Amino acid sequence: MPDKPVTDISVTYNVALVTVDNLPTDMKFISEIFNSIARQNINIDMINQAPPYRGSINISFSIPSDDLVTVISALNSFKKSAPGLTIEVDANNTKLSVFGEGMKNIPGVAAKLFTILAENGIEVKLITTSEVDISYLIYEKDVDIALTAIKKEFKMQ
Repeated sequence: MPDKPVTDISVTYNVALVTVDNLPTDMKFISEIFNSIARQNINIDMINQAPPYRGSINISFSIPSDDLVTVISALNSFKKSAPGLTIEVDANNTKLSVFGEGMKNIPGVAAKLFTILAENGIEVKLITTSEVDISYLIYEKDVDIALTAIKKEFKMQ
């Protein structure tokens, strides 16, 4: 079992956050949205879905900021089928991903990372996780502070 919960950090700049509100809870409809974006040769990265509420859901995802206009155009084409659909965008963010095989067996890594970000006044816009990875979407201005604090906490160079 690895004794270090965090062994690597990666940074991706120029990331846009897209939130689609009031989507019907229809997986076929949702798959059509994601397929329309894929057909534009756009890679969607972080995806977060809110729990269904009164027959609709909200989905947020990240894309390269350069692809924002194309994605908005693709999403707008679905407004005829879902008239209540709204689109919110937030460009020029940075994705900070923290990785470590030890996360599988060491509790409290996410709590420690939340504490580090809170203590440094860093706002988190989106979070996705796996057993070995936690990715945060943050303001670009906060990247250096976050990197320094995380590396210090987890004794990384």
